[in-house]
Amino acid sequence: MKHLAFDFGASSGRAMLGTYSNGKLELTEIHRFLNEPVEINGTLHWDVLRLFHELKQGLLKAQQQGHTDIVSVGIDTWGVDFGLIDKNGDLLGNPVHYRDSRTDGMIQKSFDIMSQEEQYSRCGLQFMQFNTLYQLMALKERSPQLLQAADKALFIPDLLNYFLTGSKVCEQTIASTSQLCNPATHGFDSVMFDRFGIREGLFPDMVKPGTKTGVLKQSVVDELGLKYNPCVISVSQHDTASAVMAVPAGSERFAYISSGTWSLLGSETAEPHTGKAAQELNFTNEGGYNGTTRLLKNIMVLWIIQECKRQWDRKGEVFSFGEIADMAAAEQPLRCFIDPDDSLFMPPNGMVDRIQKYCRETGQYVPQTHGEVARCVYESLAMKYRYALSGLEDILGYSLPVLHVVGGGCQNRALCQYTANAINRPVAAGPVEATAIGNIVCQMIATGELPDLRTARSVIAESFPCVTYTPQDTELWDRKYEEFLRITGK
Repeated sequence: MKHLAFDFGASSGRAMLGTYSNGKLELTEIHRFLNEPVEINGTLHWDVLRLFHELKQGLLKAQQQGHTDIVSVGIDTWGVDFGLIDKNGDLLGNPVHYRDSRTDGMIQKSFDIMSQEEQYSRCGLQFMQFNTLYQLMALKERSPQLLQAADKALFIPDLLNYFLTGSKVCEQTIASTSQLCNPATHGFDSVMFDRFGIREGLFPDMVKPGTKTGVLKQSVVDELGLKYNPCVISVSQHDTASAVMAVPAGSERFAYISSGTWSLLGSETAEPHTGKAAQELNFTNEGGYNGTTRLLKNIMVLWIIQECKRQWDRKGEVFSFGEIADMAAAEQPLRCFIDPDDSLFMPPNGMVDRIQKYCRETGQYVPQTHGEVARCVYESLAMKYRYALSGLEDILGYSLPVLHVVGGGCQNRALCQYTANAINRPVAAGPVEATAIGNIVCQMIATGELPDLRTARSVIAESFPCVTYTPQDTELWDRKYEEFLRITGK
């Protein structure tokens, strides 16, 4: 059987074909495209109509490349963002980007309605200003007429599924990023809706990952001239949930980093953790496949490198990410640090200047060259990984002996080595296309081609071998970790 995964990241997207044969999964890239937000009148939007166009191009290119026997399609995207659909089924404007400033100050305003402690006990979500709850608060404040006109709100992958099939559903893992769900029941929390004045029927009925939600609308089939009409499956639609499905772990206790624009460090657990320790460390409890919990920490760093590269590109200093990593590796180690999650690094533009500002204001060496800036970012990320991993083990009450790194960041040899050094344990890097792979194996389980996730992970381990990094210079990294904690105020 052939399965087509559409993986929409925060900066790019791809259509990947998965074929299973002789115990191994083979991936073929069908289509790759940019995902560039658009600012209009001071508001940052996702160009969702362009994204749907690219989705259709992926379907068409698959056929053009001879794949007319695709049995299923699945879509995964980033979390929290949504589009509004009116009673006629029409989209009420392009969805707003989570980096838009409309949610500034909303977290503090939310505490006037419900305390921080109660919000966390009910939802178990990391407090981040772009969570869906805070976006809805901002929408009520700025554009209440849109909410009044809306019949349904659809998270981005649900919205794209709706464009494809006409079916309106809400998949569990993507909904779990909203700060409107109860992690114990895996459903919406009616108290959150009531207290924050959100209409409880705003989102459609929730479905589990792996649910078959329909087939392509005939209008889509006719427009593209398709000779096939696959089943559309609501996979683990949050991209991190799909990536975690692809972690080739051999035991039930493992730590992972899903490394892309964001780094998500966590573990797969049977139950949520919403106690005091998890709240103080600001960990999130998001939904995973088969009722599991993704207990994790969002860490913002490869975004910082992406923005540095964009700033250099604009000046005509064009380097690949591989070249940037090589330049970093050539510089002196552990000279300065930043806190990757400082709000200073949240907005786009001028990232290099802000890194230098942070170092200057904290009394450190100020990086000058491209390699020094990149090394500062990579080593800071490795230290932040150590901090988050230590907190994760404190919450769980047991150690996690190996860290799996999946996603695009696992190709960064320098970062993987720095991470092994910082955490003083092995780092297993791979697979690169973890999100697309997780998307595909969810489809394979849903269509009966694989029996369960344990088997799928064995297939992934056999199909995509990992590269293992062992710790080096651990005494030096231990000493510098104390400096990192002091500088970042941990």
